[in-house]
Amino acid sequence: MDSAVAAYLLQQAGHEVSGVTLRTWVSEDGKESRCCEIDDARKTAWKLHIPYYALNCISEFQRSVIDPFVRDYLGGITPNPCVFCNREIKWEKLLYAAKVMKADYVATGHYASIVRKPNGRYTVKKARHAEKDQTYMLYRLSQEQLAATVMPLGDLTKDQVREIAAQAGLPSAAKPDSQELCFVPDGNYAEYIEKQAGEKVPGEGFFVDGEGNILGKHRGIIHYTVGQRKGLGLPLGYPAYIREIRADRNEIVVGDEASLYSKELCCGSLNFLSIPTPKAGEKIPCAVKVRYHHGAQAACLEMLDAERAKITFGGPVRAAAPGQSAVFYDEEDCVIGGGIILPKR
Repeated sequence: MDSAVAAYLLQQAGHEVSGVTLRTWVSEDGKESRCCEIDDARKTAWKLHIPYYALNCISEFQRSVIDPFVRDYLGGITPNPCVFCNREIKWEKLLYAAKVMKADYVATGHYASIVRKPNGRYTVKKARHAEKDQTYMLYRLSQEQLAATVMPLGDLTKDQVREIAAQAGLPSAAKPDSQELCFVPDGNYAEYIEKQAGEKVPGEGFFVDGEGNILGKHRGIIHYTVGQRKGLGLPLGYPAYIREIRADRNEIVVGDEASLYSKELCCGSLNFLSIPTPKAGEKIPCAVKVRYHHGAQAACLEMLDAERAKITFGGPVRAAAPGQSAVFYDEEDCVIGGGIILPKR
């Protein structure tokens, strides 16, 4: 629906619009993911009287998104596959299609806005409707990708978008939001990884405390993530949470809720939008989100070298999971950049 309304608004503004869907994944029973419902997209294009194309990206998606997702879970970290898909698959393929069709821009239905800073660099700004803001997932885009992108929904709420879709008679007006990963629609990550990785999936291991004392057995590290409480089955006399996953030892460290909080973390795989990559030792005040639904907290970013940064928060942050993204924002709610949270050890 969001993409359909973006196309409709641009068409109403006088632009020549074409529709493109990237077919990235098909389930074992042949069903398409929520991102690839080509029939619905084709109906929308027909309603808008615009050309429509479907591009097959299944092999690239497997290589660049699914395979790393499985490797990360086997390695005991919790990945953000969508942030890599956006840069490596969605924008890469859409900009290729735009070049072939001699289009000037790619438009998406993301809830965010493209901003060009006074220094000439492009970034994304938080959507006016904070609950739907998607800038957290967009921080890995390149300057070239951002320069060729428009996002018409940045100043609209979801209710306003649904109203526009209904008034325009778009087929997707009543379609519910997707909540899970497109290639794991039932949300059962462990079962999916077992099917993908087979014998490589680690088996049972031990729950341990912070001192290494064995507390019980776990089912396998792919069933757990940092901050998890439910499903541990440990009668410890207090609510137990997962503090750390040690894949090299097949151990899961648990503790009380207070043990989940920390004031520092390190990030790698950095990408900067609104500024060039800072020099080693440079410090930047910012606000940082450590997961999609986390409210950004005041922090200081310090570059350790060209590839790593240390984040020091003004107050403790809860359950910052290795593999997730930490995204840095300036005082204008624009993305400075971001990186992948590194394990503590």
